[in-house]
Amino acid sequence: MTILLWFLAVLLVVIGLAGVLVPILPGAVLVFVGLVLGAWADGFAHVGWITLTTLAILTIGIYVLDFLAGAYGTDRMGASKRAVTGAVLGAIVGLFFGLPGLILGPFIGAVAGEYTVRRNLGEAGRAGAGAWLGLALGAAVKVALVFVMLGIFAAAFLF
Repeated sequence: MTILLWFLAVLLVVIGLAGVLVPILPGAVLVFVGLVLGAWADGFAHVGWITLTTLAILTIGIYVLDFLAGAYGTDRMGASKRAVTGAVLGAIVGLFFGLPGLILGPFIGAVAGEYTVRRNLGEAGRAGAGAWLGLALGAAVKVALVFVMLGIFAAAFLF
């Protein structure tokens, strides 16, 4: 049973790491659940409720900061809600086109969304850049905090 729990824990963490960058997967939640399974596999001998509570707070914080970063980027460039929606839809569609789609999808979606509101390609382009930068900033924050979570778990487990 212990081996199965560790296998599932590692699998969830790996999928969660991918999910941090892929909008469809709840990456931080999957990493957190994987870490809880890892603690359970060890009988909570090394990783206890204080560490798990800290990891839960970080998991929630990841989503709050991700939202704030995306909103900040679009707001700084004066983008509309349609630009934000377009950026998210562009990111989802971009998944089907690999790395170029993940990079260009949010930008193209935000430009298209903003263009439906303002009918000015220059302003739409600026809003698209803001939305993309906000999403990129959010992704960077998520990645950094997930690695902080992994570091906290590893420190609690090893020490």
